Amino acid sequence: MANTAGLAISFKAEVMLGAHQLGAVTIVSRTSLTTPTTDTLKFALYLQSATTHNTNTAYTATGEVTGTNYTAGGITVTNATAPTTNSTSGVWTPSASIVFSTVTLSTAFDAGMLYNSTQSNRAIGVYTFGAQTVTAGNFTLTMPANTAGNALIQLA
Repeated sequence: MANTAGLAISFKAEVMLGAHQLGAVTIVSRTSLTTPTTDTLKFALYLQSATTHNTNTAYTATGEVTGTNYTAGGITVTNATAPTTNSTSGVWTPSASIVFSTVTLSTAFDAGMLYNSTQSNRAIGVYTFGAQTVTAGNFTLTMPANTAGNALIQLA
């Protein structure tokens, strides 16, 4: 089985339970959330031969890339834009591109997992792209517009 894109099935329930804090909103009816902070999100890359998909409930090192200047677990995602609504959908996109700087990743990779490192590395989603290799260069994932039909996370 190849890498498969999709929001983590577990994320869909966890978001309704309040397990993920993608923005800092104060909910006055719950004392545990009166001084909220935004969770730290990370993005890890996976080999083309891996089997990462939306049934993963948490980050896993199995099938993750290795290489020069790549740290297991990936990199921290810039999360300065809170979730919002656009038309009839709830949407969220990282506020900056995801950039792996000066890396050498010589084995083909074609997927990445977005996960919440603040909340026990819970999976948020797997995103696929064409097979890549990088030799002493940058690998940049440009983020889509934070709008319905485009955002990285969309709840319709």
